[in-house]
Amino acid sequence: MHTFEVWAPIAKIMALQVNDSRLPMQGPDHQGWWRANVNEAGPGSDYGFLVDEDDHPYPDPRSLRQPNGVHALSCVYNQNAFAWSDTGFRATPLASAIVYEMHVGTFTMEGTLDSAIEKLDALKDLGVTHLELMPIASFAGRQGWGYDGVALYAVHEPYGGPDALKRFVNAAHGKGLAVLLDVVYNHFGPSGNYTGKFGPYITELHHTPWGGAVNLEAEWASQVRRFFCDNALMWMRDFHFDGLRLDAVHAYIDRSAIHFLEQLTIETKALEADLARPLVLIAESDLNEPRIVTSRDAGGFGIDAQWSDDFHHALFTALAGKPLGGYYSDFGAIEQLAKAVEKTFVFDGIYSKYRRRVHGKSAAHLPQSRFFGYIQNHDQVGNRAVGERVHETVGLDRAKIAAALVLTSPFIPMLFEGEEWAASSPFQYFADHEDPVLARLVSTGRKKEFEAFGWNPDQIPDPEKKETYERSRLNWNEVNEGQHAEMLAWYRELIALRRATPELNDSEPGKTRAECDPVTRWIVVERGDIQILCNLATETNLLPLSWRGEILLSSRKGVKAREDTLELPPATVVIVKTRSERSG
Repeated sequence: MHTFEVWAPIAKIMALQVNDSRLPMQGPDHQGWWRANVNEAGPGSDYGFLVDEDDHPYPDPRSLRQPNGVHALSCVYNQNAFAWSDTGFRATPLASAIVYEMHVGTFTMEGTLDSAIEKLDALKDLGVTHLELMPIASFAGRQGWGYDGVALYAVHEPYGGPDALKRFVNAAHGKGLAVLLDVVYNHFGPSGNYTGKFGPYITELHHTPWGGAVNLEAEWASQVRRFFCDNALMWMRDFHFDGLRLDAVHAYIDRSAIHFLEQLTIETKALEADLARPLVLIAESDLNEPRIVTSRDAGGFGIDAQWSDDFHHALFTALAGKPLGGYYSDFGAIEQLAKAVEKTFVFDGIYSKYRRRVHGKSAAHLPQSRFFGYIQNHDQVGNRAVGERVHETVGLDRAKIAAALVLTSPFIPMLFEGEEWAASSPFQYFADHEDPVLARLVSTGRKKEFEAFGWNPDQIPDPEKKETYERSRLNWNEVNEGQHAEMLAWYRELIALRRATPELNDSEPGKTRAECDPVTRWIVVERGDIQILCNLATETNLLPLSWRGEILLSSRKGVKAREDTLELPPATVVIVKTRSERSG
């Protein structure tokens, strides 16, 4: 026997279609739930729900499997059938993590979870501790970034479905790798979202870039919040994920006494205690609001960490060495990079020209391990016009500087797939909308967006064409060739140095110092007895040393040591272990 349940608080009549039979459902109860017990149903049974007088069966909003796509019937799935072998696995503490963001569909040529298992040894050997999967919840079409998911409880079938996801997480844990999942709770995708047939998941009281906001505070909001909290708990409990990355939490509009983020923190910590293994929550936010990662007992939401775009923007514009448009227009001064390294937020209550208002609040009092540092991620590569990577934009030598600053920073370092070997494949925006009208709107909208920045529309890849997706897949055959092997060796050395150097894992506020010269374009970062000296200029520079010391790593040849300075060629970074005169 299987019990079917669905939340439909406004419906007058509900029916269940299962195994080609249609049966009435009982309800609603005081919380708006309908139920039906079916003796002949079980794992593998196809089913859908009929709402009021609508004769069309719709998929379950909480469907655990959509084998024929998001528009088709749901399928009963047994969460308890998989044989796990990861008992006893405990994730590396987030403060000492090396995170690797990956997109299942482009990580290998096959684009499946099972094929991704074959590459886990390469990531383990690199020194990665955590894998962060871009969203895998079911969305319309075969390929896409995953941020337009609509069946949030089901694993995208072209990736292999729920059992393949469990095999992947189980295999990763077997190799000592933790796994995080990117989840999208700020909107649903534009195609295949049938939640509105059942209840007020979306409210028109507030609006976001995707339309009406998720209903976190209006009538029936408690059950909508329950939908998302239960989803989060499912991934960590039933799929053994070690934590979640929450997409664009600045789009949550919630004035409740207990904010949705705080509720999610409370429930995650309760699950952590129940499972007796660490679980983490990581937010993406552009608010520069330290309350997000402030502990609950100090009046915050208690999220463990968040992405920090200020560090990325300051670093990227410093590498580019020229004015850039859009949100980069607020950045470009090398002093901003120094401030980001020291104090996390550049915009910490100061005026933003791009936003035309005062933005942010200081986070200088918080451990910097509550923030992620990166030079590449899916947004910062994929949202560029042609999806080019950093080494193609600023050159290999400057990309090495970026890697060094990320991997010696006081932040949690995050890499984006292929970054470690300067992959030749771009990461472009791609989608597969089955609705021809929607597909045409997406294609034309993408061209117009970048035409406004001066791009020739003919040069903008069409997101809806399959070749845009195909050219974004990693080519693992190039890893040991030429500049790819050179960059991979550099990343391995940097990660090994971070793992072996206590100073590089000290994220307490005030422990990192940065000095720069905006005229000659050098920056020196001090982390205890470690100095990271960067020459961002196009000519040789003399950089100051606090003490004489030992060169641990150098990105280029030609570095010359003097009494209290280092002579660095253009676009060079050197990492030095300094030696005090008192100890020498």
